[in-house]
Amino acid sequence: MPSDAKDRWILATLAAITTVTAVVSSLGAPLVPSIATSYAVPLSTAQWVLTATMLAAAATTPALGRWGSGRLRRPVVLGGLAAVLVGLVLSALPTGIGGLLVGRALQGVGLALAPLTLAVARDLWRGERLSSRLSLLSVATVAGAGLGYPVTALVAEHAGVAGAYWFGAALVAATFALALRFLPHQAHGESQQVDLTGVALVAVGMVSVLLAVSQGDHWGWTSPATVSLAATGVVLVAAWVAQTRRVTRRGGQPLVDLALASRPGVLGPNGVAFTLGVGMYGLLTLVVLLVRADGSRGWGLDLGVSAAGLVLLPYALTSVAGSRVALRIARRRGPHVLLPTGCAVFASSMVLLAVAHNHLWQALVVMAVGGLGSGFTFSSLATLIVPQVPATETGSAMAFNQLLRYLGFAVGSAASVALLAVYGADLVAFRATSLTLAGVCLVAGLGVLQGRRGSGPVTLRGTAG
Repeated sequence: MPSDAKDRWILATLAAITTVTAVVSSLGAPLVPSIATSYAVPLSTAQWVLTATMLAAAATTPALGRWGSGRLRRPVVLGGLAAVLVGLVLSALPTGIGGLLVGRALQGVGLALAPLTLAVARDLWRGERLSSRLSLLSVATVAGAGLGYPVTALVAEHAGVAGAYWFGAALVAATFALALRFLPHQAHGESQQVDLTGVALVAVGMVSVLLAVSQGDHWGWTSPATVSLAATGVVLVAAWVAQTRRVTRRGGQPLVDLALASRPGVLGPNGVAFTLGVGMYGLLTLVVLLVRADGSRGWGLDLGVSAAGLVLLPYALTSVAGSRVALRIARRRGPHVLLPTGCAVFASSMVLLAVAHNHLWQALVVMAVGGLGSGFTFSSLATLIVPQVPATETGSAMAFNQLLRYLGFAVGSAASVALLAVYGADLVAFRATSLTLAGVCLVAGLGVLQGRRGSGPVTLRGTAG
């Protein structure tokens, strides 16, 4: 095969991995209210159809980033796609709410593959081409999540929930075939050991905290179960930090290089990855609930699953547009304006949702603005981080950034429903939840603006030496 044609097929394969796994991650999201009714569970429990996927992504991303940093990159990617395929089949089968959640968790492994596609890109391309392709691959996750909503709604309306997951299985099977054929066999660097103790600590810690957040209103915020889970989660995450430092002092390979993650030029993008992750899935959740709610609490459009899927389409389209705009602004104004601008645009979508939510067209406009802010921001993260880290640490550094992003997704998914309940679930609560999330995003943008003095210049480097 000519080199140019092979180059295009490799890019198509990397884009397919990031996009399809993101589409799969959001399968079922517009069905959350229906799942709550069908399985006779609270809305906060049904929301775990999304939260479980994001938690699994956050828990597995650092480990796969380490395993896939060297010569094992190809088998790690193929193994991850196989796990997603198994999860889709399990979700499609009539296994009850437990089987559905386990399947959704396995599907989250696919999102952990995105940093490895960025590492492959850095191995293969240089300069302006590398910058453009990093931006494309970075925004594919955001666009794919948005595309998953209308795909879910369309397929589920005609083939049911099981049909949506069988459709996802077909997409992943085709992506697996592409990866098997075109994913490069060689990768720079040696394979790295994974701190499995660290994986267990951070995974169980995050699950404990988010379970407390999502179920606190149902169990009671001061109940022994809620308080115990929250305290356990905090202790385990603190133990993970201590474990990471201990491994580093002994000269081992920690799950995450915290010194690398907190260096100037990397800390800001990492903070924004988490914060905008919270905002992104908070917005997606609130808009789906708005479209499906019957209006009995003072808000809601009382529309069906198809409308809930359709309303996310502008988000997917404008997120891609946002990534292109970000590249042009970075060339003209410099990279330091990217994250503050993206945070401000996204926060404006949440403010708009708080004041304009009585018609479907208003929800469409809100999602278009939100997609623009998300695409602008998330496409910039890899462009800003990659030049600041050693080439051999690209996979690990981007894996930690993805971990924070997915953890933000999980927090946003669970916290948006929890905030609605805490505020009272009425119209005032809907507005207060939207404005709270908007404030969080604005604070992140201001924080990056304040701390950018410590960052070095961004100039993309080529392959590892």
